[in-house]
Amino acid sequence: MKILHFADLHLGVENYGRLDPTTGLSTRLGDFLNALDKLVDYALESKVDLVLFCGDAYRSREPTQTQQREFAKRINRLATNGIPVFLLIGNHDLPNAVGRATSTEIFDTLAVKNVYVSNRPRVYTIPTNSGQVQIVSLPWLRRSALLTREETKNLTFEQINQRLQQILTDVIAAKAEELDPELPAVLAAHVWVAGSKVGSEKSMTIGQEHVLMLGNVTHPAFDYIALGHIHRHQVLNENPPVVYAGSLERLDFGEADDDKGFYLVEIGTGEEAGKRAVSFDFHPVAGRRFITVSVDIEPADIEPTATVLKAIAEREGEVKDAVVRMSISLPAEVEGELRDSEIRNALGEAHYFTIAKDIKREARLRLGGLAAEEISPLDALKTYLESRRDVSPERVKLLLEYGERLIQEQNTGS
Repeated sequence: MKILHFADLHLGVENYGRLDPTTGLSTRLGDFLNALDKLVDYALESKVDLVLFCGDAYRSREPTQTQQREFAKRINRLATNGIPVFLLIGNHDLPNAVGRATSTEIFDTLAVKNVYVSNRPRVYTIPTNSGQVQIVSLPWLRRSALLTREETKNLTFEQINQRLQQILTDVIAAKAEELDPELPAVLAAHVWVAGSKVGSEKSMTIGQEHVLMLGNVTHPAFDYIALGHIHRHQVLNENPPVVYAGSLERLDFGEADDDKGFYLVEIGTGEEAGKRAVSFDFHPVAGRRFITVSVDIEPADIEPTATVLKAIAEREGEVKDAVVRMSISLPAEVEGELRDSEIRNALGEAHYFTIAKDIKREARLRLGGLAAEEISPLDALKTYLESRRDVSPERVKLLLEYGERLIQEQNTGS
């Protein structure tokens, strides 16, 4: 049985994009849809048995009609070609108010064939071309759905989290008891598991997070634990496999060095979980590159613009079609020498670019509460000498006399 596991699509992220004149939509929406198209193409060409999506279809809890239409097109392409699709609700898929529909609930409402949507813990038995598979779903659950206001009344934040951990652990264990051990079983969860390496999702957090320990999800009844919510793909446990698929496209510079893609999971035959052979391989999807070009201008540089242009030219192949962050560090006295228009022209082949300047301003020496240029040279010398504890008053007097003569000679030119 072949299962394609992905998560955190976040359609609607439009930062670092521009308007596409042919569609009237953000080019970044195009980036995310292109990544999803590559995943759908792979699923169809490889004839996978199930596509498992672990939450956060959209960036916003209230996606636009266009975003919903484009997502539905891709899901429909899979479903109408006989590939079941399982959609788990993530924290970004939940509406702002309890009682409102989730952003993917329309598939359930229309009873779309081969599409399953889960917004509460449940065991699903899904028929596939390679037999039946059981999915235990753990969507993102609001704190209010797990604990009443009265239950949390006198608890600390840490105590509330401990209660939530216990409740979610009990939910997983209870659902695991309902499984048929003769059928493959997968836990699909949108949750933060302690010990995972986080990415941009930390800055996209909606509300307060509840965290599960790794031991809470590694139940022996499962052949594979498919996770969503963390944007960096990673394997937290090998047996049973506990795997974050990560986001499908880079969201910002915090994910510049992360590979993006999905996992192909293959579950072999066996009498029960733990005895079935399971393999899982990460398949990268080429997406928009995010690169940073850094230049440090020295005070003696008489052609700072040329220095910046050289740094851009050296990475010309990377700059083209990428989101570029140009970082220039330079002394204040050189700032006026930079020709911004030439730098912008050199970055013209980038998909999007920003230019940030770190201006280094020389600290002004202050003597006796005054800047050095605000007092006379003789007064400055006097203030300096009097601040030196290793110079006696007699020597201060003598040095001031010599200093005064030198200053007079300098002023008169003699």
